[in-house]
Amino acid sequence: MRNQSCKECAVGTYSLGTGIEFNEWDRLPTGFVNTGTSLDTSDNDSTENCTMSKWTPQGDFITSNSDECTATLMYTVNLKQSGTVSFQYLYPDTSIYFEFFVQNDQCQAMNGESKWIRRTERNEWDHHTVQLNRGNNVLYWRTTGFSLGMKVPKPALTQMMYKWIEPKLCTEDTKGAVKLPASGAKKPCHPCNPGFVLVNTTGCQPCQYGFYSDGADECTKCPVGTEPVLGFEYKWWNTFPKNMGTSCFTGMGQDCGEMRGWEVAGDHIHSTVASADNNYMMLIMDIPGFSPPQSTLENLDNPEIARITFIFETMCTADCELYLLMGPTRENTRSVEIWTGSREKQSYTYIIERNTSLAIVWAFQRTASFEQSRMYSSDVAKIYSINVTNVVGGVSSYCAPCALESTSGSSCVTCAPGQYIDKESSKCQACPPITHLKAHHHYGKESCIPCGPSSQNNLNHTLCYNDCKFVHHKDHRTWQYDFSLLSNSTTFTSAPRFTPKGVQYFHHFNIGLCGNQGRKLTFCVDNVTVEGGIDHEEGFARAVTSYICQSTLVPSDVMGFRTIVSSHPINLADHLIGVTTQTTLENITAKADLFPVEKGRALPDIIFFYKSTESTQTCKNGRASTVRLRCSPANIGSGAISVPRKCQEGTCDGCTFHFLWETMEACPLCSKSDYHEIVGACINGIQKTTYVWWEPKLCKEGIALPEQKVATCKTVDFFLKIGIITGTITALLLIITTCYFYKKNQKLEYKYSKLVMNANTKDGELPAVDSCAIMEGEDMEDDLIFMSRKSLFGKIKSIATKRTSDGFDCVPLKSSSGSVDMDM
Repeated sequence: MRNQSCKECAVGTYSLGTGIEFNEWDRLPTGFVNTGTSLDTSDNDSTENCTMSKWTPQGDFITSNSDECTATLMYTVNLKQSGTVSFQYLYPDTSIYFEFFVQNDQCQAMNGESKWIRRTERNEWDHHTVQLNRGNNVLYWRTTGFSLGMKVPKPALTQMMYKWIEPKLCTEDTKGAVKLPASGAKKPCHPCNPGFVLVNTTGCQPCQYGFYSDGADECTKCPVGTEPVLGFEYKWWNTFPKNMGTSCFTGMGQDCGEMRGWEVAGDHIHSTVASADNNYMMLIMDIPGFSPPQSTLENLDNPEIARITFIFETMCTADCELYLLMGPTRENTRSVEIWTGSREKQSYTYIIERNTSLAIVWAFQRTASFEQSRMYSSDVAKIYSINVTNVVGGVSSYCAPCALESTSGSSCVTCAPGQYIDKESSKCQACPPITHLKAHHHYGKESCIPCGPSSQNNLNHTLCYNDCKFVHHKDHRTWQYDFSLLSNSTTFTSAPRFTPKGVQYFHHFNIGLCGNQGRKLTFCVDNVTVEGGIDHEEGFARAVTSYICQSTLVPSDVMGFRTIVSSHPINLADHLIGVTTQTTLENITAKADLFPVEKGRALPDIIFFYKSTESTQTCKNGRASTVRLRCSPANIGSGAISVPRKCQEGTCDGCTFHFLWETMEACPLCSKSDYHEIVGACINGIQKTTYVWWEPKLCKEGIALPEQKVATCKTVDFFLKIGIITGTITALLLIITTCYFYKKNQKLEYKYSKLVMNANTKDGELPAVDSCAIMEGEDMEDDLIFMSRKSLFGKIKSIATKRTSDGFDCVPLKSSSGSVDMDM
């Protein structure tokens, strides 16, 4: 504001600029107006009842009404320049009209866009953006419920009746005892469960196929272009549904008689007071089978048939336990999950992968003690809602969009593999490359989810997988990897462990890393012998198929021979997130300190990231796994797999598992950068060039070493001899030449000097020379004395410089008497 100019935010901060955002809805923000009105102004009762039917803040979002009233949310804003308004919404309910529009301060519409908001899929949020003009803008969010033009009938009343829990284990005559309340009072009934409709004479009855209901309204026929989604959604507990029952068993496995294990309580069901704290309070639901919607193509790669989701809580003062058991019949079930102690209100989901009849059992036990006491009668388990999807013979609470015939027909059809339902045309469209479809959700292009790094979609676009190839770039160098030999299922067993009672057991892991078009080849079973025989008849879902699974092996002596019992199979990875050298991907971290590496190692580890959608009471978002591949030339073949030393269970938090796979197959393919050449000495005119790998060799296969090269050469001795001979000859020639010119110059100098000394000078002219030869008897050394002695170089220099411009030389002469005459 000081400079009246816009500046960028500092690093690590953000700003909406001149905008404003509302994302906290604990209460209605300042500036919003919230009203509730009735469309039928002639009905005073309706008008009065609608005054409380408003938008309700829910913390992270705000919800509208669901009755036949009009709820309006308004907000006024004055813009200095044109702008936009954008909001995120969830609108799956077909019995509510939702509109958004903008007016100016004269209540005139500000734009010509449709004010009706497009519906969304269940649990799928969408965005809506509208342009705003400069000046005042009044924003309206308005919802109106409807029921085919009919008034909603007044809620039915139920006569309340109170009775003692049987068997009655208390007395009401003692002072201070609670008396049984008087029966006969009436109170409104809770609505029917979704997919049912209230019939006055027979209570809640299911809607027929092709119709849906939220439980409070009449059954409505599915619109054209949609199909009913069948299932059971129980959230109101006036009575037990027809496919549910309850019973009680003693701690010794005997029937408790007429005692019920669970009771209904309007918005939940709860365990009853038992005759002993170690009794099992049983709740049972029977499912005849499963059938996904017609438009959902069978997905063999993600074999999810249905889901079971329930919300529960336990409140205990002792070591209570809540069991979830499943099996094909009530008599043949197995434990799926166990919750111990008090548990706050939470949701649990179990994925069904077999299309078979199913018995679901909840069993609550207050304590495992064998004492026949009732010290913990106040301990209780509550279940608020149960939702089972894709049930044969189920009811529909909503209708989902489906793909229509290519012509102008209105019948739903099944899309081909790799196709989704286009929202605009309701036709099947192919997913883009490098994407995969959500399981059982093919509506809209957003159903095509991009694959992670170094992964690709399979032929049916049902999953993303790695084809056992990986490429890494760093510092202008490229490493290429091929993990094809690791594509099959590989098993390893952890070090032996012991229970507090001394029973030995092992953790057995199966890993299927890559390839095979993403098919899951590893499986862990609930009962396997050393001969590999699997018992498919006993129990339900006794095998787990995934990319990585774990089971517990317990050695046991049975009937005189040694066997190994496998139990508790766990799915650790059912889809690939991506492959990278980074240590974090989509909130999954493979900490480097779990598997330390020696200093100076140039090759990075290649990390595969996996996720499992199967949630547990500890891992709300499912489990995750990382497999770290490390090049180790010493480990040939499948190599060695290990878990972190400080987390011998394979996990440090119970939800994310980490594995180190050391093998030569994790080394990159050899390239030119992995070898160097060694040039040998020239021996007898032959020189060899050899290629060798850099040590230590950290590559495999790829290119081979080049063949040894052989070439002719000249040795150093040969050239040395040539040099010595040439130098010697040159030196001799220089010496001979120097001596020759020295002698010749000495003779010429002497002759000239002699001539000058013997001449009879006359008028400065030299007499004619009779002869330059030495006369007989003359000594060449006669009285010729030089002024000074000079070196050979000096004499040569004198000869070159003493000649005058007229062509004569000046030579100083010295007589024997010591006088010097200079004659020209």
